[in-house]
Amino acid sequence: MPLPNAVFWERSDVPGAEHALLETRDGLYARGTLLASVPVPFACHYEVRTGPDGATARLDARTEGAGWARGVRLELAAGRWRVTGSEQGNLDAELTRSGHARAGLPGCADPDLLYGAFDVGLGGSALSATLPVRRLGLLGSEAGVSHRLSVAWVLLPSLEVVQADQIYTPLGDGRVRFADETASVDLIFDGDGLVTDRPGLARRVTASA
Repeated sequence: MPLPNAVFWERSDVPGAEHALLETRDGLYARGTLLASVPVPFACHYEVRTGPDGATARLDARTEGAGWARGVRLELAAGRWRVTGSEQGNLDAELTRSGHARAGLPGCADPDLLYGAFDVGLGGSALSATLPVRRLGLLGSEAGVSHRLSVAWVLLPSLEVVQADQIYTPLGDGRVRFADETASVDLIFDGDGLVTDRPGLARRVTASA
């Protein structure tokens, strides 16, 4: 199905990029591809859908690189997450060959740890920040009021799913401060609630004549 909107981000932390096609009526639906050279060269193809209330209903993601491929699906029903993972080849062999630690298994050993999460985050994805900001209407809410969230966070390229605590604080003028246990940055959004600049990660690229 053709989708009406396209966005492209260039990574600023590692060589890479993200491209997404999306529809924002009755929630958000997006299909995207994320490319990165670190920790090993890989591509991540994802599909995400939220309900009209903005809560993430489903995420399908697939990563692949030299000699390996992984997949994960997260589905939210009645407040609980169902998580399924798959693996082909040997990502760990590629990671250790490149001098990196082994990865966790795709999926989540205990999905009950994700209870209370209504947003899914994809590591390295600029689009991910759009989901809680749109769900909570933060671009139109009172500046300076913080919102602490539990998020189902998908690590790349392993597709291991973990619970993560994040704080979003609207600052006005299309800016929202994002904080977790490792960083605090001010995100910049356009009028549709899409990230245009996530310092330290990615910046949106617009077409030029």
